[in-house]
Amino acid sequence: MVLEQAAKRWGITFTERWQALQGRGVANGNAVLLALPLMWMNQTGNVVHSLLQSINLRPSNLIVVYDDLDLPLGALKIKTRGGPGGHNGLRSVISCLETQDFCRLKVGIDRPPAHEDPAQYVLATFAQHEAEAVKGVLSHAVDALECVIGEGVSAAMNRYHTRLPPHEVD
Repeated sequence: MVLEQAAKRWGITFTERWQALQGRGVANGNAVLLALPLMWMNQTGNVVHSLLQSINLRPSNLIVVYDDLDLPLGALKIKTRGGPGGHNGLRSVISCLETQDFCRLKVGIDRPPAHEDPAQYVLATFAQHEAEAVKGVLSHAVDALECVIGEGVSAAMNRYHTRLPPHEVD
């Protein structure tokens, strides 16, 4: 959803290519390539690896945007390295790239209710009462992407990385 919002803001159209929806454009004067893998989440690493090889980019040029159950709905966290934290898509990317050194923009979606399967929760649409918060976080996440692209990770972390009060951190 974040990349779809970015594409809309930056006037980028997606076309299917190399097992992904891809679109090229410009964000704040910088060339960007957006890619939405069309594989199962645990196979996205192959798509990312092939894409980086095809355009001769290093993982350090990559920004992976993904949902995070461990962050409250709407919270953003920007990291430059680390493990998968239980996220199978990220685990696949790390495995295929053979490095953890790439930028990540984690978008909080909160934990499912105790009785709900996390896999089903992630795939479900947001509840109506969450719609306004989701709309706001999508715009905020694209702002964060623009900052990473234009000003660098440190500036984006200082400006957009959500700092949670100690009682809200797991």
